[in-house]
Amino acid sequence: MDEEHGLPAARVFDALGAEYERAFADSATHHASLQRLLGHIPPRSRVLDVGSGTGRPTAQTLADAGHQVLGVDVSPVMVDLAARHVPGATFVCADIRELPLEERSFDVVCSYFSLLQMSRDDQSRLLRRLGRLLLPGGVLAVATVPLDVEDADVVFMGQEVQATSFGAEAFSELVAGAGFTILWEQCGPFTPAYEGAVAEPQLFLHCERV
Repeated sequence: MDEEHGLPAARVFDALGAEYERAFADSATHHASLQRLLGHIPPRSRVLDVGSGTGRPTAQTLADAGHQVLGVDVSPVMVDLAARHVPGATFVCADIRELPLEERSFDVVCSYFSLLQMSRDDQSRLLRRLGRLLLPGGVLAVATVPLDVEDADVVFMGQEVQATSFGAEAFSELVAGAGFTILWEQCGPFTPAYEGAVAEPQLFLHCERV
């Protein structure tokens, strides 16, 4: 997610569309994260879903449970798919780094794999901003691929992208430094369902704003 429409992340996910959902739909840890979240948040929570993609599984799971979901994604194709898949949520096409949002206006923020095409500085700044968007005691559910890479050229589902991330310990320290207490952590391999895919590590954290 680097800039507005037509820039790297938007182009990649416009091209992938529903194929991305099919490739990652069976992540047991993602579904476990969502189920744990449902058990720990108040009824009708206000939820911000950063990098909402096709709306499934995150926005759909939360909206079906009665929560008020706002999804944000830079890909117009993804936003269109999400709006059709999850009519009970609201979706906007925007860069979360630039979208005006009121501080302390959400109970929950989800950011599943939405940081990987941002610089390390932008990831740090965004995590701090997400903390400001949460009410005190609010919950952040965040996931990443915990590898120590910066501006790495990779081919992702046939698309050339530049990826930046942190190792698991460094990412947890980054989240804690942004003002969160980590309540739950799960890390393990997942192999997406597309031709030529290999197992990738996935790190999921549930955190409380302090």
